[in-house]
Amino acid sequence: MNICVFCGSASGNDPVYAEAAKALAVLICKTNSTLVYGGGNIGLMGILADEVMQGGGKVIGVIPDFLMKKEVGHTGISQLEVVASMHERKRRMADLSDAFVALPGGWGTLDELAEILTWKQLGLVNASIGLLNTYGYFNSLIHQMQTMEKAGFLHSKNLEQLNVAETPGELLIQLGLTSV
Repeated sequence: MNICVFCGSASGNDPVYAEAAKALAVLICKTNSTLVYGGGNIGLMGILADEVMQGGGKVIGVIPDFLMKKEVGHTGISQLEVVASMHERKRRMADLSDAFVALPGGWGTLDELAEILTWKQLGLVNASIGLLNTYGYFNSLIHQMQTMEKAGFLHSKNLEQLNVAETPGELLIQLGLTSV
């Protein structure tokens, strides 16, 4: 099972975000899954990848060449693919993945999450998608999605396809990736 994780190139202001990334990494290793992610060595991305590697897991990073040139590519992972653009990065990560998880992050994380939700709505991917709502990070976004549904811009069946949990263990259970 390949689990694609979208997350920040920053660590956030509270150590709870890094701890959640580490806990998810432990479960990725425990389930013998492979981490697919944006290929960075900084922020939550770097923490997550390092923890999976330290746990003996496999990590596939996909990074655009312009970010690689800024020296943020993680060269200590199992496989690092350098692609031409952000668009190609998202497509390649989707092609490699069986499930998607979003951790806290900024614009890039939001962009990746929105695109994969759109692709699922359009039938371009058929994978499970989850939000790790650490410390209520995504509460406002979830509320916005509910507003979109109530206003008639988002079908309830599409909103129901998004799994949300506060802990990595709960989320992986919801995604059907583990029973523990």
